Amino acid sequence: MIPNQWYAIFESDEVKRGRPTGLTRMGEKMVAWRDSQGSVTVMSDQCPHRGAALSIGKIKGDCIQCPFHGFEYDASGQCRLVPANGKESEPPRALKANSYPTREAHGLIYIWWGETRDEYPPLPFFEAISDDFVYTTLRDHWPVHYSRAIENQLDVVHLPFVHRTTIGAGNKTLVNGPLVKEESQQSGDYLMNLWVYNEKDLGQKPKRANEIPEPERRPFLQFRMPNIWHNWISEDVRVFIAFAPIDDENTMMYIRYYHKLRAPVIRQIYGFFGTLGNLIIESQDKHVVVTQRPKRSDLKIGEILIQGDSPIIQYRKKRHALIEGKK
Repeated sequence: MIPNQWYAIFESDEVKRGRPTGLTRMGEKMVAWRDSQGSVTVMSDQCPHRGAALSIGKIKGDCIQCPFHGFEYDASGQCRLVPANGKESEPPRALKANSYPTREAHGLIYIWWGETRDEYPPLPFFEAISDDFVYTTLRDHWPVHYSRAIENQLDVVHLPFVHRTTIGAGNKTLVNGPLVKEESQQSGDYLMNLWVYNEKDLGQKPKRANEIPEPERRPFLQFRMPNIWHNWISEDVRVFIAFAPIDDENTMMYIRYYHKLRAPVIRQIYGFFGTLGNLIIESQDKHVVVTQRPKRSDLKIGEILIQGDSPIIQYRKKRHALIEGKK
């Protein structure tokens, strides 16, 4: 995983008030829960006393209670009560569960994966998805490393083959560019903007990225480190994906269909068909991506890449640099 990043790992409605929710993310067992004010906490799903899973415990006000011996832990992970020692006793400071810096926004739950800080960078999202959008979500488990799932959404070469009956119809096998523009900030934020110019092969030579005129329209695709993607279909329709890493061989896909229709019945119908379309398209992708080896991508894994793979090459270079601690 890329360290020192905010990862979108869950959707808000998956964590209910009054009961903890167990999950595996980043290769670790975690528990998510809400306090009396509804604020969410994500912490290690292991009681530091005897190793029991906190996710089968109870919520007691602003603490989570271990189901084994009743020890209670607050949002920081610090133990606040050891019943066997009496309610007036001070619990040992060593009794502390690992709690992740946690934020909630855009209907997503983020955790900070890395070193704790006094100040954290802004949460990654896409400014173009404004509050006047509504969405429906398709959640699907892919038995692949999250990097492979991300690369699939940056791959413009596969469209006429994997999606020949859907978004790749038209036999546009020749890939011009594609054109990729990167944006980086001192805070570590990294945004990739991608323009797609595929066309039918009539014997012409594909254009290189530097031969494509400066685009006047917004990007077709956007990817923001470490794990969110945005397909700008139109001004009123978008597709968003959060690639939540479960472990080195599994990813939870949160695929959202965004639109601006708010009338209750129309919103439901439109959302249903949008999500159905996403299901059909992502199933076509999944059928192929699960066969890729190795499951985790990197700079040097023996693949021979071509010009049309430039977004994947740039993603791999940036991801590798961030893992190595380079900006």
